[in-house]
Amino acid sequence: MVLCLFTLVQINAQESEVTNQIYEGNQLADAEVFDEAEMVYREALSKSPERTEALYNLGNTHFNEQDYEEAKQRYFQTQKFAENKSSKHHALHNMGNVFMKQKDYAKAVETYKNALRNNPQDEETRYNYALAKELLEKEQQNQDQNQDQEDEQDQQDQDNQDDQENKDQDKDGDKDQDSGENKDDNESDQGEDEEDKKDEGDQEKDNQPSEGDNEKQNQSPQQPKQSELSPEQVRSLLEAMNNQEKEVQDKVNAEKVQGVPVRGRKDW
Repeated sequence: MVLCLFTLVQINAQESEVTNQIYEGNQLADAEVFDEAEMVYREALSKSPERTEALYNLGNTHFNEQDYEEAKQRYFQTQKFAENKSSKHHALHNMGNVFMKQKDYAKAVETYKNALRNNPQDEETRYNYALAKELLEKEQQNQDQNQDQEDEQDQQDQDNQDDQENKDQDKDGDKDQDSGENKDDNESDQGEDEEDKKDEGDQEKDNQPSEGDNEKQNQSPQQPKQSELSPEQVRSLLEAMNNQEKEVQDKVNAEKVQGVPVRGRKDW
């Protein structure tokens, strides 16, 4: 029993010391000596981690130092360990202020709404809640407008890309057509060249002597071949030969007659 009384006295003494440190921290915060006030509040919390006054005032110190993340944590701990709605309301109200500073209007609206559940009559919280809702609506409108502009720009970029691709395809098609026409012209010219070469080859072949002619040219000259006689020439030739033969025969016969003595006549 004595031990229990001693422990209770110890706790009371510790709580009294924490209370004094919280008071000291408040004095420093009012004097805007926030770094020293933070140290005192932390020392008090090291002895009593769930002391809502120390948590709440330490959150205010972080808020004044614009350390909003630390302030948000301390307000969250305050409303968690708070034993009454008033303490929760104050912690949630200030947490809503942190979200407003961070321009997180959606979370600010929800936090102010929770604060009003604990104290619906607080005009300042009601005003901040209405302001957060208005800023959230404007933000959503701006986001929708920006999204529409982005969609429009994306569509325009896509249309420009499609137009460029169509132009490139048309250009490639024209190139292919020109290439095909040039190829046909080249093939036609090539065919004409080959045909000309063939004609030149045939002409050269006609102008060049044949193998038989080359052999005749290489052989020694022979007597010219007599041309054949027409039937009239043959008859004329035969007649001439017959006449000549007849003349010769007549002459021979004449000579024979002259050489034969006539019987019964005597020449002296």
